[in-house]
Amino acid sequence: MRPTDSFGPAPGTRPDAAVIWRNRALRLLDHVPLPIAVCEWGGRILIVNRAMAAEFGGLPGQLRNRRILEYFTLRDDATLQALGEAVRLHRRSQYSARVSWTPAGRGERRGEMTVDLVSDTPEQTPNLLLSLHARDEPATRPTPPVPATRPTASPIEARILAAAARGATTARIAKEIGLTPDGVNYHLTRLSRRWQLPNRTALVAHAYALGVLAPDTWPPEPAHPH
Repeated sequence: MRPTDSFGPAPGTRPDAAVIWRNRALRLLDHVPLPIAVCEWGGRILIVNRAMAAEFGGLPGQLRNRRILEYFTLRDDATLQALGEAVRLHRRSQYSARVSWTPAGRGERRGEMTVDLVSDTPEQTPNLLLSLHARDEPATRPTPPVPATRPTASPIEARILAAAARGATTARIAKEIGLTPDGVNYHLTRLSRRWQLPNRTALVAHAYALGVLAPDTWPPEPAHPH
């Protein structure tokens, strides 16, 4: 799936189906633990997921229409030059920039911002798809409580969950895993009963919380691939 696919309908898609599909994709983005933002070329924030907003103690809507450089400091000006050259030559490569930022209630952190230039056509001015990778550990990090029982997923269930986290349809998952669509639905139904969750979005979010899916990884993949 191209990065732009998460923020606009596919060509030829009926408007009603496109809206439903887009809303599901955005809901899924909110459950990805990696901080992600989409900005205009000039730096105005179009959308952020919950993980990115949580870095600054806010909600996604509170960051919208602000400037991304209000929150991050570039540690390497060469990245801006490379991005400008890429736009001039209509390239759509991936770039990385060293950044620092100050999370809510904590000291300065440093890490790397991965920057993808995304647009429907090379001629369009691209948007920036940003994903944040911390390279340090916060000064204070609360220890999460360990549940008395930790439900797990089988290797095939983990692969199905990873594909679902990418937004794949049942038919696509079946083809990728080597099952029938009924087989995929069977495993998802078993997971729903085992974890007492109502839908795929909740299953994917719970899989990240349990460590079934690898954090800070895109595209999603099982934490312990077999």
